[in-house]
This record gives sequence, C-alpha cells and structure tokens, in this order.
Amino acid sequence: MKIDVSSYKEPKKSKSFKLDMNFSTKSLKRFSDKHKEDFYREFSTLIRSGVDFNQALAILAKQQKSEFIRSIYADINTAVVKGKSLNEAIKSHKHFSPYEYYSVKIGEDTRRLPEIFDQLQMFFSRKIKMKRQIVSVLAYPVFVLLITFAVLYFMLNYVVPMFASVFQQFGKELPEITKFVVRVSNNFNVIALVFVVLLLMIVVGHKLLKGNHSYENIKARILLKIPFFGNLVKKIQLAKFCQSLSLLLSAKTPLITALELTEKMISFYPLKQSIVQIKHDVLKGDTLSHSMEKHSFFTPKIVSLTHIGEQINELDKMYDGLAKQYNDEIDHSTKLIGTILEPLMIIIIGGIVGFIMVAMYSPIFNLSKVIEN
Repeated sequence: MKIDVSSYKEPKKSKSFKLDMNFSTKSLKRFSDKHKEDFYREFSTLIRSGVDFNQALAILAKQQKSEFIRSIYADINTAVVKGKSLNEAIKSHKHFSPYEYYSVKIGEDTRRLPEIFDQLQMFFSRKIKMKRQIVSVLAYPVFVLLITFAVLYFMLNYVVPMFASVFQQFGKELPEITKFVVRVSNNFNVIALVFVVLLLMIVVGHKLLKGNHSYENIKARILLKIPFFGNLVKKIQLAKFCQSLSLLLSAKTPLITALELTEKMISFYPLKQSIVQIKHDVLKGDTLSHSMEKHSFFTPKIVSLTHIGEQINELDKMYDGLAKQYNDEIDHSTKLIGTILEPLMIIIIGGIVGFIMVAMYSPIFNLSKVIEN
C-alpha cells in the first residue's frame, strides 16, 4: 500500500498561541538605560584601546545574553560596514534618542568620540541613579497605603459590623462618631468601588491626554505647587538641563544646537517651553543668562553662574558643576523624604485605626457609666 505524501499539509498553528508569543517577545524587547550605560562605557574602552568600530561592535554583541540587544549591535555594525557613519547607524534605531545620535555626530566631527561616550555613559548613570532614588522614595508610601487599605477593609467589613450588631441590642442612641463609622462600614464596598473607578479614570485619562500641551502644562504646575515635592521635581528637571548642556557644550556644540537638543530631551512642559523661548531670544542676539532671567523656572544661582560662564567662556564647566550640586541636593532631599514619610505613615495608620476603635468602644464606655449609676 502506497501513501501519497504530496497532498500532505502541515497542520496550522493556533493563532492565539502566535499572539501570545509575540506579546511575550515584545515585552522583552527593551533597550534600557542600563543597557545604554554599559554600551557607551564599553564602547569607549574598546575605542581607546585602538579597536575599530567593526571589531568593537562585534565584541559587544558577543557579550550580550539578550538576542534582541545582539540584533541591535549587529544592525549598527552592518550599517557601519556598508559605509554609514556611526551616528547615522544609531539614528536608524528608534531605541536611541536624538540627544544621543546628535552627540555621537558631534563626537565624530570633532574626533572626540571616546570623550562623548564617557559623558553619555555618565549621563545615563546619573539618570539611572535618579530613577532609583525616586522609586525608593515612593516605594514605602505605596506599600504603607496598601497595608492601610487592607486594614480598613478588614475592620470595616468584619470588626465594625460585629460591634454594630451588638449596639442594636442596646437600644440606645449611638454617638455621632460611631454612627459615622457604621455608615462608612455599610457603604464601604461602594466607596471602594468608586475610588478604584476614579483611579482607573485618572490613569486612562493620563494615557489619553499625554502629550497634550494644556494637560502637560496643568499637570506640571500642580506638581510644582506640592509642598517639598514640587521643589524636588524642579531640582530634578534643572539637573537634567545642566547635564545636557554640559555634555553638549563640552563637545564644542554651538549654543543654539545645544539648546535644540536639550529641548528634545526635556519632557517637563514649563522647562521645555522656557528653552524654546530662550532659543528664540539667543537667535535674536540676546545673551543666554539674560534670556534665562526672564523665566522664573531658573533659579538666581543658575542665572548668575551662566553669566559668569559666558564671560570666561566656560559654560560647560559651570553647568557640570551645577549638575553635580543639584544631584547632591536631590540625594539629600530624597533621603529626607524617606526619613519623614516613615513615621508620618505610621501616624496615619495609627490615627485611622485609633479613630475606628474609639468610635466602636465609645458606646460601651457610655453603657458602663449608665450601669454604674
């Protein structure tokens, strides 16, 4: 008996499986700031050792465990071998920002590429450090708020109803504080649902309105008005501004070009708009320090040091020093916030639990007084 295999077709794979696989692989395709820090540091070391771009990229690709990262290095290497400049090869990948490939272009034009790589590595190192500091500051309050919600859920759904059933047997008028807690307990699930819905609406609204000029402006203004946190946000943005200008100006980038690239890198709306206006003023012949003085976002310290830097022609060193100062202040502020938030959160939890317990035991104390009399 012969079997005809010519008409045999391979069974089709499940589409849902393909979608799941694509989703999982896309989630892994991320060229993070840490990858960039390693890329610029190791690339600089290899170039200083006399290794050409082709060999350097091949060596870097072999070191990577991620197939996605290796493919990025391989694509850049292929483009360089075909005759493209390094900045053009980097520009073809969406994972690199204009700030990076324009900096690389300046390094190639001025033959100071290792120095540019060192400064880019330092830039991403500072950026990573800043992110970790912000996460460390927010992690504890978020954790405590979740614990607080869990405590409230338990007390208002189990403890308070138990006391309420006992109070009904007394047949006495309850204190206002107890009535309030019982009402909250009876409607807690509705209140929690409304809270979750509002939170989801805020998150979805933020996603939809992100990039809208009016929304970004309002959001930034609100952030800046929050006590203590607003000042920290301002310092973080000013540190980014100083780091960017220091890197670009040290590479002998023209001031207008440096401002344009810094504007592309900054996403905080008030600072971004200030840079746009400063660039226009400088193009008209105004000095950088005088144009910065017109905007309240820049502190008197930045304006005065910018003026000095312009006079002695060392703006890059001035901004490098300012960036270090602001980073030190950010370190101190984040540690201070963590120190303050820890006891503050304990007081908040204790106050909520204490309030509920006082409300529940108040009728019992009143009843005991009536019995004694």
